[in-house]
Amino acid sequence: MPNKIILTGDRPTGRLHIGHYVGSLRNRVAIQNAGGYDKMFIFIADAQALTDNFDNPEKVRQNIIEVALDYLSVGLDPSKVTLFIQSQIPQLTELTFYYMNLVTVARLQRNPTVKTEIAMRGFNAEGEEQAFGSGLPVGFFCYPISQAADITAFKATDVPVGEDQKPMIEQTVEIVRSFNRIYGETLVEPKAVLPSNAACLRLPGTDGKAKMSKSLGNCIYLAESADEMHKKVMSMYTDPLHINVSDPGHIEGNTVFTYLDAFCRDEHFGLYWPDYANLDELKAHYQKGGLGDVKCKRFLEKILNEELEPIRARRKEYEKDIPAVYDILKKGSEVAEVAAQATLDEVKKSMQIDYFNDSALIAEQAKRFSI
Repeated sequence: MPNKIILTGDRPTGRLHIGHYVGSLRNRVAIQNAGGYDKMFIFIADAQALTDNFDNPEKVRQNIIEVALDYLSVGLDPSKVTLFIQSQIPQLTELTFYYMNLVTVARLQRNPTVKTEIAMRGFNAEGEEQAFGSGLPVGFFCYPISQAADITAFKATDVPVGEDQKPMIEQTVEIVRSFNRIYGETLVEPKAVLPSNAACLRLPGTDGKAKMSKSLGNCIYLAESADEMHKKVMSMYTDPLHINVSDPGHIEGNTVFTYLDAFCRDEHFGLYWPDYANLDELKAHYQKGGLGDVKCKRFLEKILNEELEPIRARRKEYEKDIPAVYDILKKGSEVAEVAAQATLDEVKKSMQIDYFNDSALIAEQAKRFSI
């Protein structure tokens, strides 16, 4: 039975937002604090970010520190987990190259996450250019294979992710099974760890459209001030049919109530809105009519501030010593490289390409040619 090893990460294409927080970050901190694992690796996926930002490396470079600060500010502790930068681990690139032989082009095209990301960037499912763009980079098309390298390099057993990344874990499992079938039991099969709260699986944007996304500008960032967040909460999409306070309101598709599902606990009512005992009572009143959207938004804002204020405070402390944050990432990357090299050595041995370490092969060939 393999040891319990946790691995997960994020692309540094911008600051992290509360969609990342409820979808994965909060769960990571809970796992870290609960213990019960052997190792926990959390990385900044800059190499993957470059697959579709290859012409804007400065964007990725600047956001390394933003993501690192977000990690530390939510409570990830470098004394308990290994924080590292993906591109600083060259073994991941080598593993990716070997795994490419285990995945067909057709299988990559069927990956739901890849199909969605391609469509968002103006390509069809075959990766052909549509209205805009300069062509689909091979690196971007193959990033599920890169993710498999990230996961297997550290022998991760559990991968905390949002729902949209579940197909990537499924593809990793396929790669692991193919490798072990062909070359012998070497790689560890991972499983996805999803948030237990359904509202956290895919938090919508403040505009009620799609998921919270940096590119759509509908995010509430972990690092933004209370004043900035106030403006976004007050402009949040609710129920377009709820014109008058007396009108019955709808919960489904109402962003305010989706966020309350993700963040609200019963004790919040005693603190901020004692008219109700729990969220079910609040929903029932809203659906009956006689409750305005502004009151619900103000309640949500108080809850979000309670959750985010400690995060803001920790970030300000870490911002005072940026070189120390880079040092955390450097030391973590050194630890991660050692772990990845150990796995790469096992992979090359299983694939029979560890020529210089195979003394039996060398002796056999020497005997062959001495005859």
